[in-house]
Amino acid sequence: MSIEVKVPTLGESVSEATVGQWLKKPGEAVALDEPIVSLETDKVAVEVPAPAAGVLGALVANEGDTVSVGALLALIEDGVVVAGAQAPAPRTEAPVAPASASEAPAAAAAPSGDAAALSPAVRRAVLEYGIDPSTVKGTGKDGRLTKEDVMAAAAAKQASPAPAVSAPAAAPVAAAPAGGRNEERVKMTRLRQTIAKRLKSAQETAALLTTFNDVDMTAVMEARAKYKDVFEKKHGVKLGLMSFFAKASVLALKDIPSVNAQIQGDEIVYFDYVDISVAVSAPNGLVVPVVRDVDKRSFADIEKAIANYGKAARDGTLTMADMAGGTFTISNGGVFGGLMSTPIINPPQSAVLGLHRIEDRPVVRNGEIVVRPMMYIALSYDHRIIDGREAVTALKTIKEAIEDPTRLLIDL
Repeated sequence: MSIEVKVPTLGESVSEATVGQWLKKPGEAVALDEPIVSLETDKVAVEVPAPAAGVLGALVANEGDTVSVGALLALIEDGVVVAGAQAPAPRTEAPVAPASASEAPAAAAAPSGDAAALSPAVRRAVLEYGIDPSTVKGTGKDGRLTKEDVMAAAAAKQASPAPAVSAPAAAPVAAAPAGGRNEERVKMTRLRQTIAKRLKSAQETAALLTTFNDVDMTAVMEARAKYKDVFEKKHGVKLGLMSFFAKASVLALKDIPSVNAQIQGDEIVYFDYVDISVAVSAPNGLVVPVVRDVDKRSFADIEKAIANYGKAARDGTLTMADMAGGTFTISNGGVFGGLMSTPIINPPQSAVLGLHRIEDRPVVRNGEIVVRPMMYIALSYDHRIIDGREAVTALKTIKEAIEDPTRLLIDL
């Protein structure tokens, strides 16, 4: 008996996806709920689990095909290898990494036998570092490999001494023509296409403007240094900067409601709750999972939510529900060393806060020049709904709360 594997419901307003990569080959055994194919939607990569245990039969959709919700992807046969189906090749020694990622076979990153299928992020890491996944012990859920496992194996491989026995001379590699200039064309993923369309639409639709300020990070950094160990011991998560800025943003959004509002048609919708989209860099591009009800969460709750989303983004396990909604966005370009930027709003939101790197700079305090850890912050906003006075006031409120964190405790 054959079981159909179909495209699942992908979320509100999402009707189609692109087949990213088959995680199993025809003829390979699959377990119930084991991921067998990765689909790329407009927002996230979705892994489709096997609806039953058996053997993967014929593939109806190929990698790169566009498929609609409910469309047939493949068949799973009832435990019997399908005649004519491609049987898995016996494992020998680890394959040599190809010269370029574009030449890497899709199946090279997936372990054979009973090993768990790899997420898109892990497969990329396996190909990048040339690691045989069957030799690495996974620390993820159900023993699955994580990207960190692969990176640790790569570091151990580089640190190990070379074998004493001399290896045979490698075959000569054909040299590129002298003075040659190569080009590579790679089709944009569905996620990257959506990012491009949304950001360009934001520039064309909204009246974008950015206001800047700088923040003395002394008080926050001293608080983190004083309490970071006991905070992590009690809550099991590190005390970062994002929770401080999230809480400071809540004060600003409550004081200036238009910054926490959206234009819908000819109406302005004001929200009495604060759902903050946190920009996270994922392997396929920038994603913005939403931390909900930030105004009601503790510092520890916020840090845990952000940490979980960051790991899910790296592992390619974010869901459509994680991305839905959001009334305000915080983007931290400082983790990449950015000194200053003009972030673009995340439609249909009306404002985004941009954070940047912290660096020691001379400033004047009480008539004296002193060195302080300073950060530039930026608020990009839609001038159709937010006036300049409101934007500057909101950013100033965030600045004052960060420079005097006591304000966060007494709601001032």
